[in-house]
Amino acid sequence: MKPIRQGDVILLPVQQIEGQKIPHLTLAEGEFTGHKHRITEGDAELYDKDSTLYLRVFSESALLAHEEHKAISIPQGDSMVKIQREYEPEGWRYVAD
Repeated sequence: MKPIRQGDVILLPVQQIEGQKIPHLTLAEGEFTGHKHRITEGDAELYDKDSTLYLRVFSESALLAHEEHKAISIPQGDSMVKIQREYEPEGWRYVAD
């Protein structure tokens, strides 16, 4: 699996999932709009370890949805969830969605 991006969320393939299972499938929530990047279809679980999220998709694929982006299919496998950052003269900042 290659890295997958939807807005400011990037899924990076990993060999192993770590952390505690969490009871929702929201990968990220917009700071200003409250919109969410979340799995809406498919069999998947989300894990948290030291404030890093990991996604495991059990089904052939899962659907990652967001109110302002086209929904995308995530293939079966394990991923680390990262929020994209960008550099400004004042320093690094997270990309606002």
